[in-house]
Amino acid sequence: MKAFFGILLFVAWSAWVAYCDVRHRRIPNSFVVAGLATALACALIQCGPFDVSLVQALLGASIGLAALLPFFALGVMGAADVKIFAVLGAWCGMRALPGLWMAASLAAGAHALWLLLSTRTPLASLGRRGGATFELAGKTSTPYAACLTVAASGWLGVVTLAGGVR
Repeated sequence: MKAFFGILLFVAWSAWVAYCDVRHRRIPNSFVVAGLATALACALIQCGPFDVSLVQALLGASIGLAALLPFFALGVMGAADVKIFAVLGAWCGMRALPGLWMAASLAAGAHALWLLLSTRTPLASLGRRGGATFELAGKTSTPYAACLTVAASGWLGVVTLAGGVR
């Protein structure tokens, strides 16, 4: 029953992050903090959906933050994406992070390709600097945090089907 409560919290948090990112391309810091606090609390009382300990959650959050921080520093990723990956590290543990990163990156690449094709963006414009490469309905970026949370929710489904959740 404890794991079910953790699953509900994780799914609700992930769905809200995805909604905010897709709809507004912004995730409030209060929601990032709430997700981190909830992940750490679930790890502490052992009701998390991914069965990580508090030490594993703290390590996962630290590695998640460190892994994507250079991309933010280079200006190719938003701060919310980095923070959400850190929170996912707390929820899922560090072992899940490479797979989540790959799955989210593939989804983001597919989204960008779809945007390029649907906006009929010429390939010659991809190397230009200064403005957005493409825009669709006023949005000029891929909702990467949404890609991350969808990948993590998919991972939860795999773990649950494999019997990994208590």
